[in-house]
Amino acid sequence: MIVMKFGGTSVGSKVRFEQVFALISKAKAKEGPPLVVVSAMSGVTNALIEAADLAVKRNLDGALAQIDMIRKKHIEAVQGLFSKERADILLADLNALLNEIDSVLRGINYLGELSKRSIDAVSALGELLSSRVLAEYAENQGLKVKWLDARELMITDDNFGRAGPLFDEIGRRASSVIPQLVRDGFTVITQGFIGSTVDGITTTLGRGGSDYSASILGVAAGASCIEIWTDVDGMMTADPRIVPKAQMVSHVSFQEASELAYFGAKVLHPLTIRPAVEKNIPVKILNTMKPESEGTLIQAVNPPAIDDKLPKGPLPMSQSVCAIASKKNITALFIHSPRMLMAHGFLAKVFAIFDRHQTAIDLISTSEVSISLTIDNTTNLDAIKEDLSEFGEVSIIDQTAIVTVVGRQFRERSGIAGEVFSALKTVNILVISGGASEINLSFLVMNEDADRAVKQLHDHFFGA
Repeated sequence: MIVMKFGGTSVGSKVRFEQVFALISKAKAKEGPPLVVVSAMSGVTNALIEAADLAVKRNLDGALAQIDMIRKKHIEAVQGLFSKERADILLADLNALLNEIDSVLRGINYLGELSKRSIDAVSALGELLSSRVLAEYAENQGLKVKWLDARELMITDDNFGRAGPLFDEIGRRASSVIPQLVRDGFTVITQGFIGSTVDGITTTLGRGGSDYSASILGVAAGASCIEIWTDVDGMMTADPRIVPKAQMVSHVSFQEASELAYFGAKVLHPLTIRPAVEKNIPVKILNTMKPESEGTLIQAVNPPAIDDKLPKGPLPMSQSVCAIASKKNITALFIHSPRMLMAHGFLAKVFAIFDRHQTAIDLISTSEVSISLTIDNTTNLDAIKEDLSEFGEVSIIDQTAIVTVVGRQFRERSGIAGEVFSALKTVNILVISGGASEINLSFLVMNEDADRAVKQLHDHFFGA
């Protein structure tokens, strides 16, 4: 069994639903019935969150206008896919879901309060709508389909907005349901992004969480491969919006893909990698609009067929660098403290502050008396700065960007750093950090220098 996850642009219109159905049918004929995980139609999740925001600001008319827009978007797709009789039946079901959210928005408006729990209740609607449309269409076209509510499978904690999956419970539920349905010939269609607590309260995994859902459910159901269908050909040597001549990367290791995803390559959610790598399940990034494209294959390690083609010993420069990624709107903190000198446990105390404020550190660089580090979540920045001030002088620079060069055997290949900094001789570098994994070299620049840095690096390593 394979997992096929379709993103918002893949189910963004009548034509897209038809394309997705064709891909599912082809996969079924080749591999047997798949498990299909669906995102909301493009733009719907943003509209739902906007509706909640308008409602809490006492703009109920504006909030309901967003719901009407979502309703019209689905009506247009449904009326194009079904006969009038079938369309009317499905639209009645979809309207019932929309009316539930209408009531939630009225409650938010009346109370003037918007909790993370309420946001999850509202934003979960998009996936429920799109998956119903796809399931009904596939069944109408003759496919044997079972629609499952992901909230009965994807059990999470109650950290609303970014809920943590309860893997053991998910494994127990999914493994007892999905494999048997597939053996019985059903194509299983469910939702990404959403889940529920053990008490049945709706949660979400955070933006981009549909990829995570696909990976978790794939592991739980014993999938042989996880396919992420999106609107790009795969992972690229750089963001094509920055470097138009960026090339597709045909294969990367899980470690390389994780680094690229974390440091700005937005093709997949970084957490997608973790459940799959633990079970050695390959992940493919494929283009819904160009299904003939090879895409990118992500595996735990580069397969022997690839590694055997590489020269033994240190790789040549052209094969050392895999891709370049960037991540903007980063905040840098610089801590200067003479107390660090010859002191043990100092870093642990610093890390404890960030842990206490639930803030992840991206990069870190240290010297005898100073620490430079970066974060992308500034929610608790003031409190963090106050706590850090106990150890020394703290300065902050915002509007910075991380640029990362990802590749292979950086420790064994002499001259990588020299090549990087030669390519960036006109760019002011604030912080340098070498990854412990030997596959990345990251540095911090100002936001306005990030695109230029990526272009210059790509030109240097891959040609203009």
